[in-house]
Amino acid sequence: MPRLFLFFNHEITPRQLARARLELGVAEVAQPPAELSRRWANVPPDEERLLPWMRPVFAWLDEQAAPGDFVLVQGEFGACYLLVRHALDRGLVPVYSTTERHAREQRLPDGRVQLEHTFDHVRFRRYGV
Repeated sequence: MPRLFLFFNHEITPRQLARARLELGVAEVAQPPAELSRRWANVPPDEERLLPWMRPVFAWLDEQAAPGDFVLVQGEFGACYLLVRHALDRGLVPVYSTTERHAREQRLPDGRVQLEHTFDHVRFRRYGV
């Protein structure tokens, strides 16, 4: 059974976990080591090229994943592009979580507007399909 490798900036929700098992047939979820999770969540905005920054992520994924495994990829746009491309080149299946967004707007006494957003997971979608 395939595994799901997580490269996104929050913890997987119970609903996402249930949907991964149902939709993707995932038996196991693999979280990168803390150092790589921090790296993924803190892509430096001043770097001209991200490929050197991403090499430790690629190396870990190459050691751990097998063709047919899923990789949940969400985060900084350039890093996502590089990781999706890397995953596809190795026979992995990159996916992202689609969500339904709910917004609530409240006018404050001083005229400002306070917005509250909640997101509900809907499904996983494969990149490139």
